[in-house]
Amino acid sequence: MILIGQYDSPFVRRVAIALRLYGLAFEHRPWSTFGDAAQIAPYNPLRRVPTLVLDDGEVLIESAVILDHLDELAGEGHALIAAAGPERRRALKLCALATGLGDKAVALVYERVLHADSSQVWIDRCRAQIGDVLGALEADRAAHATPFWFGAAIGHADIAVACALRFTAEAHPSLFEAARWPALAAHAERCEALEPFREIVQPFMPPA
Repeated sequence: MILIGQYDSPFVRRVAIALRLYGLAFEHRPWSTFGDAAQIAPYNPLRRVPTLVLDDGEVLIESAVILDHLDELAGEGHALIAAAGPERRRALKLCALATGLGDKAVALVYERVLHADSSQVWIDRCRAQIGDVLGALEADRAAHATPFWFGAAIGHADIAVACALRFTAEAHPSLFEAARWPALAAHAERCEALEPFREIVQPFMPPA
């Protein structure tokens, strides 16, 4: 398999970490959606990452779709998310909040570096969404004293939140302060101490 995208993307990173945790071999092509868009286009006409090229040539796009396939490869009982029921729905909601947080953090970067005339209305909206999501995730995580969200084992929700938090903290330091979100800060620290997180990481680099 070939994973396309840079690890400073929280979406690419969560896929790569899942691949490592599943023990699935892959080749990494750290292509930028800006500088390397022409190279990405033959695989993904949206020129977005993550993009995963399977061994048979099939191409998967969007992190949730890619992870769904990886869960199938991992097999029943080994997936990083419950197979069904309330726990699965709750994990998917946490993943949606985390990826939404990542989306808004990315949008603020684009607004800052790509637009000569920024929209304060849009900036305020994104910042409000980020703050509200952080608040919801903080309350949820604080209510669980387990090492990870659903017990002793790490799952997709843990990974998605940790990756989104790192990106947000690096791209917008004022929006994620550890003292304000202690449960999330502790969660991120626990995840980032794990070998796959230490191995699969790239400092945030804004598009030029």
